[in-house]
Amino acid sequence: MTRLVASLGMYDHPAQQGANDRIWSAIVRILRTRGVDGVPGVLDRTRHVHDLWRDPKLLFGQACGYPLITDDSPALQVIALPIYDVPGSTNSAATHASVLVARANDGHRSLVDYRDTRAAINDPQSNTGMNLFRATLAPIAETNVFFASVAHTGSHRASVAAIAAADADIAAIDTVTYATLIRHEPDLTAPLKIVARSPASPTLPFVTSADTSIDTIAALRLALQQVMTDPRLADDRAMLGLAGIVIADADALAPIRALEHTAIHFGYPDLR
Repeated sequence: MTRLVASLGMYDHPAQQGANDRIWSAIVRILRTRGVDGVPGVLDRTRHVHDLWRDPKLLFGQACGYPLITDDSPALQVIALPIYDVPGSTNSAATHASVLVARANDGHRSLVDYRDTRAAINDPQSNTGMNLFRATLAPIAETNVFFASVAHTGSHRASVAAIAAADADIAAIDTVTYATLIRHEPDLTAPLKIVARSPASPTLPFVTSADTSIDTIAALRLALQQVMTDPRLADDRAMLGLAGIVIADADALAPIRALEHTAIHFGYPDLR
């Protein structure tokens, strides 16, 4: 029996880990009932998501959509897109956006006022932290350099902390993460304001390795549909902001590429 791997590291704030564990346990029971071999009983929180995305034994995970369209090394198949019930998302479609946040007392009134300030991004390959940020700025950038500097922080939470500490001035934070921080770390977000909202794009897809069989993918999709309607998991879904899923494949990520092309058309190909 091959030992498989599962992770939900994209939205796994310490306050949410119990909910993720209970939902995964329910998925495990369904998969094992359907005869899927090697299903891991616990989520892997020991490895970086970029490593997990490249693991051919990945049974289930959640990935950022941007590297899936720009980098061939994460050999993944899209299972579904989650629907989130948080401010800035819609219950009718598996889309979300980013909020561009800054310090509330910085004296700036509009997005254009942040020209020549210091930006923070979680990762250059992030859709919500970079691609949607770039797409929001492109129509007003006018030149190919907008900021005085762009720092890479390693996570959305670190970007928020950098702004609160005045180590950076503005960042794009996905609406699911920002809602989680407001709920569980209100002191961290209290000094901030929302300057703008980005265009919408597909939510972070649930994925599996390119090596996963068609039958196992069908079982995963069935398990996801069942846990999204199981009344015993209602509190856990609410903790994660989960309202449902849309079965999808890689074609669902096309709007992410379109936003990249639009920024290039405006003459702003890189977030700078």
